[in-house]
Amino acid sequence: MDPHHHDDPFGGDEEAALRYAIALSLQDSNTPICPPTDQKPIELDSDENEDDDLETGPRGPPTPKKSTQLDVDDNAKTVSTSRSLPLPQSTLAAVQSSSFTALGLDRKKMEEERLARAAKRKAPHDDDGAGPRSQRVRLDNQSDAMPSATTALSSNVASSKLPYPKGTVKKTWVSGYPRQDDIKIEEILQKEQLELAVLSSFQWDDEWLLSKIDIKKTKMVCIAFASNEAQKEEMKANVPRDRIRFCFPPMMPAGSMHSKLQLLKFPNYLRLVIPTGNLVPYDWGETGVMENMVFLIDLPMAKQSVNPMNMFGQELCYFLKASGLDESLIGSLSKYDFSETNQYRFVHTIGQSHAGEGWQRTGYCGLGQAVKSLGLATTSDIELDFVVASLGSVNNDLISAIYNAAQGDNGLKEYERRATGSSKKKAAQKTELSYKPSNFRIYFPSYETVSRSRGGKNSGGTICLQSKWWDSPTFPRELVHDCKSVRSGLLMHTKILFVRHPNQGKSQTSWAYLGSANLSESAWGRLVKDRASGQPKLNCRNWECGVIIPMEGKADTSGFGVFEKRIPVPMVTPGEPYGKTNSKRPWFFLEA
Repeated sequence: MDPHHHDDPFGGDEEAALRYAIALSLQDSNTPICPPTDQKPIELDSDENEDDDLETGPRGPPTPKKSTQLDVDDNAKTVSTSRSLPLPQSTLAAVQSSSFTALGLDRKKMEEERLARAAKRKAPHDDDGAGPRSQRVRLDNQSDAMPSATTALSSNVASSKLPYPKGTVKKTWVSGYPRQDDIKIEEILQKEQLELAVLSSFQWDDEWLLSKIDIKKTKMVCIAFASNEAQKEEMKANVPRDRIRFCFPPMMPAGSMHSKLQLLKFPNYLRLVIPTGNLVPYDWGETGVMENMVFLIDLPMAKQSVNPMNMFGQELCYFLKASGLDESLIGSLSKYDFSETNQYRFVHTIGQSHAGEGWQRTGYCGLGQAVKSLGLATTSDIELDFVVASLGSVNNDLISAIYNAAQGDNGLKEYERRATGSSKKKAAQKTELSYKPSNFRIYFPSYETVSRSRGGKNSGGTICLQSKWWDSPTFPRELVHDCKSVRSGLLMHTKILFVRHPNQGKSQTSWAYLGSANLSESAWGRLVKDRASGQPKLNCRNWECGVIIPMEGKADTSGFGVFEKRIPVPMVTPGEPYGKTNSKRPWFFLEA
C-alpha cells in the first residue's frame, strides 16, 4: 500500500485534497460546506416576469479585475492561507475568479434597464412589437415550463448546410502563431446567431465570456460548481434571471466540476463542443502562451419529431441528467439527428459512487465499455500516448486500469487482480504489470520546458504536479516524457490519449480520447468492493467528459501518421523521457 494513503480521507489523491481546500477557502470560515442536495430542474418557459428585483437576495463579491496571473486548474493550488500553503495574492484572486461566484455584470445598469423595460410594458409605445413574448430559462418546478420552439434545443427551421456535419478536431487558435488546423472561440460561439448556450467549465472568466456571447440575444445555462447553498444563491442573485441560469451538479465531499462541454443552439442546428480548455482567455489563445484542443460536431434537425437516441446521445443525456440539468431541456435533444455521432462515443466521469450496473457506464469502466461498443477491443498489445496538464497520485493500479480500458476491459481485470488471492500473492501481483512500460507514455512538461516557454514560469499555473507525488516510490516516473508543443514555445493544457497498435502484420483501427480528464484517480475513478453488498462499486470524485474518435479505416502502421487525417497531433513525439533517475525534473507548480 502506498504509505501516503494512511489516514488520508482523500485516498492519497492530491487533486481531491486541494479541491477540498478550494471549497473551504471560497466560503466564510464559519459556514459549513453543505452536502449535495437535489437540484431544482432547469426549465424553459414563456413567463417574462422581469420585475423580479435584481437587488434582492445575497449579492456576490465585487467583480474581480482581469487577472494577469493564470488561474489554477485540475490540480489547483490551495488558497486558504490559514489552512494550508501560503500563496501569492494573485493566486488567491485567480482561484476565486475560477469559481464563477461573481459574474462580471454592471448591476446598476442592469437595474436601470430592467426598470425601463418594466415601464415599457406598463405603458406600451407605438414601436412595441406585437410578436410573442421571448422565452426564458428558469430554475423552478412550475408545470407549465415546457421547451418552446424559440428557446429549447429544438427548432422547426429547415436544415441548411452545416459547417461541421461529420465532426472535427481542431487546435485552439493562439495569438502570434500562423493559422493552421485551429479555431477561435468566436468561430465556435458565433454570437450573432447563437440562441441558447449550455456551458460547463472548471474555470470561468465572466467578463471575458460575456464579451463572446450577447446575452441580449442568447440565453445561457451554466453548469457550475458552488461550495454550498449560500454560494449558489450568490451566483443566482448576481445575474439577470431572465438571461442566465445555473445548474449545480451534486458533488462528492472532495471533488471537482471539471467537465468542459458546450451545447450551442443555432436557428437550424445544434452544435456539440467538447474542448479541453476552460472558459478563460488564456485557454483560447488570447494571451499567446497556452493551447488546447476542441472536438465539435453540428447536428441537424431530425426528420421525425422524436428521434431515438443512439449510444452517443444516450450517454450524453445520462450525463446531463446526473448533472441535474432540466429533463425537458434534455428531452429536446431528441429533436436532433445524432446519426453522425455513431462513429464516436461520449465518455464521462460522474462525480458519485456507482453501484449496481451504474459503475460500468462511467469513469475508466465506461471508457472500456465505449471502446468495446465501437468494436475496438483487443487482447493484443497497444501503444498509449497520454498528453495531460495535471498528474495526480499516479500508481501502477491506475495505469493498469487505463491500459486495460483502452483494450476494451470494463474495469474488472484490474479490480479482480487487487481483490483476489492471498497477501503474498497480491504482493507478487504488484510486480506483474498488465502493460509493458515501453508501450505507455505520459507527456508532461519539464521545469526547463515551462521556463523556456513563450510565457515563462508565470504561464505554468494550470500545469499541475507536486514533488511529493513524483518522488513517491510508487509513482511510475519511467513512463513520463517531456511535453513540448509542435508550435514551438507554447504550453499545452490539452488532454488527449492516442491509442495505436504495434505493427504485428495485421491492420487495426487506432483511436483517440479527447476531453477534460487528466491522469488521476479523481478524473477516472477507482473500482472497489462495496462493503454492504460485496459487489463492485466505482468511486468517482470529479465530473469529466470527453469523446472517443476512431480513425477512418484500419492502418498497418503504428506511427502517428494514422491520426493525420482526423486529429492534428499537438506534441513532439516521442518526447524526451525523464527516466527513473532525478536527472530531469518535471514542472512543480507549487515550487516555481
